[in-house]
Amino acid sequence: MENSLWGSDWPQVRGLWSLDPSVAHLNHGSFGAVPIPVQKAQEELRGRVEANPMKSLSRSLSRDLDEARQTVSSFLGASLEGFVFVPNATAGANTVLASSFITPGDEVLVTDQTYGAVRYAAERVCGERSARLVTCSVPLPNHGHEELVEAVLAGTTSKTRLAIVDHIASPTGLVFPVVRLVEELQDRGILVLVDAAHVPGMVDVSIDRMNADFWVGNFHKWCCAPRGSAGLWVREDHRKSIKPLMSSWYLNEEYPSCFRWLGTDDYTPYLAVPAALGFMENLGWKRIREHNNSLAQYGKDVVNEALGTEKVMPGLETMFEAMTLVRLPPGNVRTDEEARILQARLANLLGVEAAPISWNGRGYLRLSAQVYNAPAEYDKLAEGISDLLGVESPNSDQKGRV
Repeated sequence: MENSLWGSDWPQVRGLWSLDPSVAHLNHGSFGAVPIPVQKAQEELRGRVEANPMKSLSRSLSRDLDEARQTVSSFLGASLEGFVFVPNATAGANTVLASSFITPGDEVLVTDQTYGAVRYAAERVCGERSARLVTCSVPLPNHGHEELVEAVLAGTTSKTRLAIVDHIASPTGLVFPVVRLVEELQDRGILVLVDAAHVPGMVDVSIDRMNADFWVGNFHKWCCAPRGSAGLWVREDHRKSIKPLMSSWYLNEEYPSCFRWLGTDDYTPYLAVPAALGFMENLGWKRIREHNNSLAQYGKDVVNEALGTEKVMPGLETMFEAMTLVRLPPGNVRTDEEARILQARLANLLGVEAAPISWNGRGYLRLSAQVYNAPAEYDKLAEGISDLLGVESPNSDQKGRV
């Protein structure tokens, strides 16, 4: 495949990350990558703490957190009163599930694309409260978003108390029609928790307009903030029932004040999120998103062509953004353990960090694209993966031109 996609390469920004240049880092979606200027901003914040821990943690922290919350909530289109920092989206989901609204006989709805750790949290709470966890199947669609809506709604019953829906699903990268899902589920009297772990930075969002009951999202992924930075937003009518998982000094204050101190810890990941947002804003969010979408599609096409496997959702490319999905040949990656083994082989033998997944017993490769990536990195993966998997490439006679 000719590398002719205009705008899919952005060489001048690669030096702003400290990533090993000998490795193709094609899995930004898992743990992100922090730009050097944001690393330095966090180092300065830590230096300020170490210069005077009493002042920084005892007298300044509440004000500093409020200032950071103001910046971040504005970026998300979210009311400040509903937004708090949490370490990651999983912690935010656990915080919601730990509240008192799930009772014996209730049903909690998840899908087979729900992030595994969130599903485990829901499973545990249901077990503790004599509720029932319902997992509905949401296949890759053939025609469009309506199939996703229909699949989720088909899992609801009169007992469904809470539905956990993805905005961008972790295993597949699919972008769900979350505004429509929130409306449809709430019309049925169902509370909705939106798992938006991959959303901040990847797509534009307005949490207030979405009007879900609960929302959780990470900043360490597509905003390129330090790891350990995420957000929880709670609609006004639920705030009295939400408390932090960690019981600490302000537990008896109302939301969101009860989240302002959860014990002695490093709070600089939260305080550095505005620096990350400023860094990305300087690059230009529109250009970032167009670059990432274009490059992710290029990566999908070139690897798909090398493997010769059936395309995932042909004609529905607009249902993906900065993450895309490639089918692996049958017999590869049927289990999570096989996915971990292939991940290590890609890294050790090809110098490529990617995300093989097993989903519903079938193997896929989830590819991410961030501004530090380039088409040549996907070419590198495409050139080596067929041999690695023992598959004869349909373009084996044209190697070197991919």
